Amino acid sequence: MSDAKKLMGKMAAPGASAFGAGDAVAIDRREQRKRDQALGLVPFAVKLNSELVQQLQALAQAQGRNINEVTAEILGKGLAA
Repeated sequence: MSDAKKLMGKMAAPGASAFGAGDAVAIDRREQRKRDQALGLVPFAVKLNSELVQQLQALAQAQGRNINEVTAEILGKGLAA
C-alpha cells in the first residue's frame, strides 16, 4: 500500500510528466531564476485572449523559438513604433 502512495506522489509531483520527460536533466527553479536574472529577465504575467496566445504559439513554433522570445520581440517593436 505504501508503495502505491509513493508512486502516486511521484506522479503528482511538480515537473513529473508522462512520456519519460522527467528523465531529462532538469534545472531547478532557483538555478533558472539566477540564469534569468543574469540575462536581465523579469517575470511578467499578463492575461491574454486565448486566440492571441494561439497566434503567439504558432508564430513561435514556426520560427523555432520560444513564446517568451517572440512576445518580447513583438512588444519591443510595438513600443518602438
